[in-house]
Amino acid sequence: MITGKLYDWLKYLAQIVLPALGTLYFSLAQIWGFGSGTEVVGTIMAFDLFLGVLLGISQLNYSKSDKRFDGAIVVNEADDKKVISLEYNGDPNEIEQHDEVLFKVNKGKAS
Repeated sequence: MITGKLYDWLKYLAQIVLPALGTLYFSLAQIWGFGSGTEVVGTIMAFDLFLGVLLGISQLNYSKSDKRFDGAIVVNEADDKKVISLEYNGDPNEIEQHDEVLFKVNKGKAS
C-alpha cells in the first residue's frame, strides 16, 4: 500500500505532470517536426495509466483498512445509558497540530 508523501507525489505525477508532458511533447512535435510524437506520447500515457491503476489499487486498499483512522469513538450501552469514549492513536498533546482528524465508530467494543 502506497501512502503518505510518496502517494501524494505519485498522484501529482500521474494527474498533472505526465499528461502535461505528453501534451507538450505532442504539440511541439507537430509544430517543430520532432520525430516519433505518437510513440513518445503513447509511452508516456501507457506509463501514466499503469501508475494510475497502481494508485487506484492502493487507494482502495487504504480505504478498506483502519490505517486511515486517527482513532475510534467507542459506544457502549450500560444501564440504559450510552457510554461514549474517545480513543486517539497518537499523542493527545499533538492533536491540535492537525487541521482535521478522522475517527471510526465502534459499537459495543473497544478497538
